[in-house]
Amino acid sequence: MSLNNIFQFLVPKDKVFYPLFEKAAGKIKKLSETLNEAVNAPAKEREKLLKDVEVLKQEIEAIAQTTRVELGKNFITPFDREDIHNLITAVDDIADHLSDAASRMRLYQIDKVTKPLRKLTEANLEACSEVAKGLLILKDNKNFATLSEISKNISRLERKADKVFDKAVADIFENESNAIEIIKYKEVMSALETATDSCRDVANVLETITVKYA
Repeated sequence: MSLNNIFQFLVPKDKVFYPLFEKAAGKIKKLSETLNEAVNAPAKEREKLLKDVEVLKQEIEAIAQTTRVELGKNFITPFDREDIHNLITAVDDIADHLSDAASRMRLYQIDKVTKPLRKLTEANLEACSEVAKGLLILKDNKNFATLSEISKNISRLERKADKVFDKAVADIFENESNAIEIIKYKEVMSALETATDSCRDVANVLETITVKYA
């Protein structure tokens, strides 16, 4: 039996951090689902859904803050303190960027949701679903193969979002003559693309945990 496995066997089952990860998993999945619903909803229904995204963002921020406080209070943690901090910070960053996209859509009064904008939102929905799976599976310290696969899926979705974003920006500059409209759509899509970068940050932390404890 490895030293890591012996340590995990001797340490009492965590009752602080895994429940926080589970809460974060549910909220980040719900946030991405709500944003995806918003971009596919009629304009008259979109406003409320976008506001809901911002509320969910605040709830995730509170979970992240609680996690940081608990790190300062608890001597024993289920895995490295730095990895816990980096993981919850990355999840918080995803929520920030998706909320930024939602608030910009409201601020700029974007009525026409373009196909690339929908594709980027869908990529975030898929990536956040994988992030949620990863957070939930952490408490099963024997399921590292699945955790590694989840990390690969997130990285693949992030690369997909990069390609959609690059093509969308090129199309905007080619087909849109109104400079203000160019700025509006580019800023919303930039926030969505950055959110997938933060999903990849989660994947990187999950991979680090896999390497350390597998």
